[in-house]
Amino acid sequence: MASDSRVRVLSRSTVKALGSNAAPAPPRLLAVSNLDLLPQNIPVSLFCAYRRPSSGGGFGDVVAAFEAKLPSLLDHFLPLTGRIVVDPRSGRREMLNCDNQGAELVLAEAGVALASLDYGQLGASLAEVGVPVKYDAGVALSVQLVSFSCGGFAVAWASNHVLTDGYSLCMIASAWSEVARSGTLSAAVNHDRSVFRPRAPPSYGPSFGEQFSPVEGEHLVNALTTQCSFVERTYYVEARDLETLRSQASQVGVVATRIEALSAYLWKAFAAVVGASDESCRMGWWVNGRPRLAAPRYKAAMREREYIGNVTTLAVAEARVEDTRRLPLPDIASTVRETIRSTATDEHFQQQVDWVEEHRATKYVETASVGLGSPVLTVTSFATFSLDTDFGFGRAALTMPTGEDCGRLCSAFVQIIARPGGDGWLVNMYVWPRLAAAVDSDERRIFKPLTAEFLGLGHYSRL
Repeated sequence: MASDSRVRVLSRSTVKALGSNAAPAPPRLLAVSNLDLLPQNIPVSLFCAYRRPSSGGGFGDVVAAFEAKLPSLLDHFLPLTGRIVVDPRSGRREMLNCDNQGAELVLAEAGVALASLDYGQLGASLAEVGVPVKYDAGVALSVQLVSFSCGGFAVAWASNHVLTDGYSLCMIASAWSEVARSGTLSAAVNHDRSVFRPRAPPSYGPSFGEQFSPVEGEHLVNALTTQCSFVERTYYVEARDLETLRSQASQVGVVATRIEALSAYLWKAFAAVVGASDESCRMGWWVNGRPRLAAPRYKAAMREREYIGNVTTLAVAEARVEDTRRLPLPDIASTVRETIRSTATDEHFQQQVDWVEEHRATKYVETASVGLGSPVLTVTSFATFSLDTDFGFGRAALTMPTGEDCGRLCSAFVQIIARPGGDGWLVNMYVWPRLAAAVDSDERRIFKPLTAEFLGLGHYSRL
């Protein structure tokens, strides 16, 4: 795409909370939890693309809505109006200065139509245009409004992974839609990280630390291997295909979930690609702990899953390639189910908190993400998160999590998110070329390349 088509920033401003929320103000300095310390300290965002409003409103009306009502939203997310500062204990940006300096509001315009983006490689296409817009590393929340030449627009909710996980980003976007439409937020938001405190003394199993590796050069693959290993593909999966897979992956008395069924399908395809290259292969699932934590203190803190922060863990299973290719889908789905269930427990999360407490001096990452050992394919699903994208200008045509390159980490991954207003899923993959080719050539056509036409954006190219 031509360089003159890149996004042009029109303005940057800060928007402060009104200070009218009845909820108690957070402490001036808010330390993140030990669960927040494991994710890479990288920008993350939720990208929402909207068709040109049918009501006749233009981009100026979108901007006016944010300028008028964003302060009310920030009343409920006051820590995100602060700045990420250095924690004296670690020497890294891992603490929030909650002084209401303001969230960033970026207004920008792109000299292209939404239909001109390459939706088959959406992440790369957005990066080429320049969305999300770069922002200062200390900013806790950057809200970015971008107009496109077709009359459509995008909203990017951008933060840092040390502060938010995928659920949190979806919660912020949904809360905005409610506040923008009604002026109020029906659910309380919890920013108190103290629920994830270490035991005294910290306690964890002797092999627990094997799940993590230092983010240091000698423990990582070289940069050229990382950059050359993967291709990006963006697909949609129709609801009828998900239900077919679900039926095929279920057994008497046990109905597979959609994610279990799709994971089983992917694992078999993955194993077929690995073939004789390795004896085994691994799959991992980033699991949201909010609905799984059972202790009373966790339930109180989650407040019906309204906790802001990172509450995720990686569940990993390794299996012989030959067995995975031979076993039927219900057996593979059962392995997926049991791996997630046995990993995402109260004790596992507590051990993770305790282990990090004794290893704060060094930055760690999940060992499976490094890329050494048998091949690893990880799955993260936003499909079960409640996401309301209609803040008065209609539902988004597309939502997609985006993030920066994770440096020298070398494992493949799949991101799943529900199609706004539809029953199907959108799937973004960073996988080996051989696996992408296998998915594309499967006669069942479970994964279909995402296009502007499918999203209802194709007609903009003629404007």
